Amino acid sequence: MPLPALQKFERKIERQLRLLEFGKTIIERRIERQFRILEQRRDDIGKKIEQRIKQFELKRGIRLDDEVRFIRSWIERPLSTGAVTPSGKMLARTMARYVDPHSSGPVVELGPGTGPVTEALVRAGVEPSRLVLVEFNPSFCRILRTRFPQATLVQGDAYSMRRLLEALLLQPAAAVVSGLPLITKPVKMRLRLLRDAFDLMLPGAPFIQFTYSVASPVPTRLKGFSAEASERIWLNIPPARVWVYRKA
Repeated sequence: MPLPALQKFERKIERQLRLLEFGKTIIERRIERQFRILEQRRDDIGKKIEQRIKQFELKRGIRLDDEVRFIRSWIERPLSTGAVTPSGKMLARTMARYVDPHSSGPVVELGPGTGPVTEALVRAGVEPSRLVLVEFNPSFCRILRTRFPQATLVQGDAYSMRRLLEALLLQPAAAVVSGLPLITKPVKMRLRLLRDAFDLMLPGAPFIQFTYSVASPVPTRLKGFSAEASERIWLNIPPARVWVYRKA
């Protein structure tokens, strides 16, 4: 190709690249504006919900602080908060029922939130000093420190429980109780969490998981562990079921 024609072609390419870069910038700005609008709408919805709940509190003479925090957290991070509201007493008691309070070793709770299941474990006879609570949400961590000062609190991602707890646990765990939203995660991540829990627990110790789903959050057709389910707990909002997995 002659030099003038080559230079003309290069200038044409440069113009096309500038146009593409300009178009990319416009698209990025539009996306940023949409995200800001969505965030503002999310915040507005959260504020409206909080206002309505506060009005309900004043009218009924009760406090629903935990519900406000859970709903707010769920609006902000719907896929990382396991529940829309704190676990009901019936669900919490059902989960705690699968933990032997007389067993040895720590009891690990993943995603305790504001602590309704934690409280049920204590009421069932589990010593608070045996509890190891793994919570990601800083606001929930502050609540847990106040409500369960004797428990060991670890702020971090519960899906990395092996890295967080391997050096911390001085003996194998007697149980792992999970309030994590497993159903929102890829199957490989769910299985990895279950395997990590089994590696940190006593032989035959239970991994206790609640779910709103009809099916098991971990595929039961896979080998290497057993699975049992509670009756559906209709009094919980939304209705839930407890699944218990043990290493075969």
